[in-house]
Amino acid sequence: MSSALPAAVLWDMDGTLVDTEPYWMEAETALVESFGGSWSHEQALILVGQGLETSGAILQDAGVRMPVRSIVDHLTDEVTRLLAERGNPLRPGAAEMLAALRDAGVRCALVTMSMRRMAEQVVAPFGGVFEVIVAGDDVTRPKPFPDAYLQACRALGIDAADAVAIEDSPTGVRAAVGAGVTTIGVPLMVSLVGAGAHTLWPTLAERTPDDIAAVYAAHRTGEHA
Repeated sequence: MSSALPAAVLWDMDGTLVDTEPYWMEAETALVESFGGSWSHEQALILVGQGLETSGAILQDAGVRMPVRSIVDHLTDEVTRLLAERGNPLRPGAAEMLAALRDAGVRCALVTMSMRRMAEQVVAPFGGVFEVIVAGDDVTRPKPFPDAYLQACRALGIDAADAVAIEDSPTGVRAAVGAGVTTIGVPLMVSLVGAGAHTLWPTLAERTPDDIAAVYAAHRTGEHA
């Protein structure tokens, strides 16, 4: 390889590893409509990448007359059900990249604001590739705070500067960059222009660990220039 690989790659889940955003939007719409309200695509986009409690408060403002914790549990149950019925809608290139990183000896962690029980269901087919899971119910402060990424690095026993994150939302990018992690943005539902990612890729398809190593090296070189 032309550049050294990072010690670990830290993956966001919803919208990065799996394209579950349509599942979330379907569950949100049904919930808001059950209280007589309406929920637009534009409103749903505001929730992309947010912590679930933040999303719950926004849904309360849209007319959902339930406690935030009950909203979070309801949405998690619904999306978990959809995953069980329809399967993991993997993003292009994600499975191939995970396999290549495993073969290259690069450790992987999942850093998601979804609940742990959902995260464990999503990663189960990958057979232990994800050494660490940091979920929304594991942290006090959600993304865009850096806490989840810092917690993942501590669990792996590495410095944040030795990791690369892959994210699809501005909220997630800000969290990873704030933690000091080299960050690759792979947008899906919302633009990442100006969010602070160290590079933007339209897709993971056809990308390899060499590409990740090149981004990591370029960022490290820039830091020490």
